[in-house]
Amino acid sequence: MLRNLWLIASKPDNLPILGLLVLAVLFTWLAFRVALANDRLRRQAPAGGPAPDVLYPPAEAAAPRKVHTWPYLVRLEMLVGMAVVVVLFVWSILLEAPLEDPAHPNVTPNPAKAPWYFLGLQELLVYFDPWIAGVVLPTLIIVGLMVIPYLDNNPRGNGCYTFAERRFEILTFCFGFLVLWVLLIVIGTFLRGPGWMWFWPWQELDPHRVVAETNRDLTELIGIRSGTLPAFLLGMLISVGYCAAAGVWSYRWMKRRMPATLARIGWTRFVVAAALFWTMVAVPVKIVLRLTMHIKYVWVTPWFNI
Repeated sequence: MLRNLWLIASKPDNLPILGLLVLAVLFTWLAFRVALANDRLRRQAPAGGPAPDVLYPPAEAAAPRKVHTWPYLVRLEMLVGMAVVVVLFVWSILLEAPLEDPAHPNVTPNPAKAPWYFLGLQELLVYFDPWIAGVVLPTLIIVGLMVIPYLDNNPRGNGCYTFAERRFEILTFCFGFLVLWVLLIVIGTFLRGPGWMWFWPWQELDPHRVVAETNRDLTELIGIRSGTLPAFLLGMLISVGYCAAAGVWSYRWMKRRMPATLARIGWTRFVVAAALFWTMVAVPVKIVLRLTMHIKYVWVTPWFNI
């Protein structure tokens, strides 16, 4: 039943994607393991005493905290570099290069997939306007993940890799990287077939498959034709209403559950964090609307479409 998935995954040019998944899962698990171990050590600290600035698992507690760059770090870097070279040599010998026929302007592969590191952007083009999917969203996602340390001014847990003091920041980063980047790459690699149509792993990759899908704008579902002033105003009302409702809900939630945090970060950090977070959440919401209700755009304007 999963024969098609195996045929796709076993291609030489898709093996790096499998390696990406293994490394992403491995290092995510390792990061949470170390962070939770440090949280346990912080809870076990003497009552009333200061928590240690840097914590290690019990097995490494006796290890020296400082080592010289030479020869220890440089030696390890050299060994890792040699291991990478050996792996690349073995890889190039055992696996055939995924080369196809010479490019021909009249014979375009179906589908013409981008390199794996751009497959996430190519998948976003299915659900969003090209300018939104290719410029705005990638910029907001990357910049948003980069500014997380500057939005978080919590002094507790500094100098210690902890999860208890950075729950929102760590989970937001994991959502942005694993869901909005890695998952989209996986979908574009393993679930998109001819015509960029969605194929489940148990479905045959039929190049002649015809899917009767009619994508409509959200305003057309209630009888308002796109391109008119009422459709423009309604789409603007829905989009602005989403942002306003999300911001108000976030403010009330933090004021009720985390008043000290809200007072510490201030209005500027709160507004920036809320805007970036709910923009990021809107991406999977729009994807679900497209896949389940065939909604093409929510807000259609002469300049951009959302």
